Amino acid sequence: MLARHFPAGASQPTVVVAPAATAAPVRTAVAGVDGVQSVRRVGDDDEHVELDAVLTADPGSERAFAQVQAVRDAVSAVDADTLVGGVDAQDLDAKDAAIRDQLLVIPLILGVVLVMLLVLLRSVVASVVLVLTVVATYVSSLGASWFAFTHWFGFPALDLSVPLLSFLFLVALGVDYNIFLTTRAREEAFRHSTTEAISTALAVTGGVITSAGILLAAVFTVLGVLPLITLTQIGIIVGFGVLLDTLLVRSLLVPALVALLDRRFWWPGTLSRRRGPQ
Repeated sequence: MLARHFPAGASQPTVVVAPAATAAPVRTAVAGVDGVQSVRRVGDDDEHVELDAVLTADPGSERAFAQVQAVRDAVSAVDADTLVGGVDAQDLDAKDAAIRDQLLVIPLILGVVLVMLLVLLRSVVASVVLVLTVVATYVSSLGASWFAFTHWFGFPALDLSVPLLSFLFLVALGVDYNIFLTTRAREEAFRHSTTEAISTALAVTGGVITSAGILLAAVFTVLGVLPLITLTQIGIIVGFGVLLDTLLVRSLLVPALVALLDRRFWWPGTLSRRRGPQ
């Protein structure tokens, strides 16, 4: 009923708080923004005036965020002290903060993991390859889960915290499996060829890694039945990612890459200069 008779943003108007001295030009600037249906004065005191701007975009949509940003740009050109708030403005600020966190935290996580692998394996090539496989697992899991969310579950979007939390879980679990496999392969590489070493390591650690992966995937998938969309999304992404990492990446992709790179996989460590079993 509301959608048929009122603008989409009528239930959650954008709030503009302007100094009383510049309230009139601010109101004019807001009214001139494309997508603003109406502007009305709803309150004031001796120093400030509160305006409600009704937007034509659906609340929480990308179009609403663009209109809020346009309102902010318009009022800042009139008076830099004018504030623009409301539900859409809060959501936009939360989205921007989440993006900043991802741009900061994700490189830090990868840097810490890379340093740890460098210290453990003493190989630049091995460390970089293993980090790239972890990133590939995350990207693949996020893409597959997003397809499921949009086509099967009907979720309109990912919660802002889901990508970063999912990345944290999948990197931590993926690095564990990398360490189990490659440290055993490194031990074997001192006595055998690289191909034989990774084959032996896979045979010895494969059962442990597969069992642990299936168990962890089951645990995280349980989150998918909880009545909270955020936990459902995290559970599905991490659960699928753990299975993908356990059954495909750690069992096929990593051993294949190690076999193809041969001794170069251990560069620049001493193993890269060994020409055969000793």
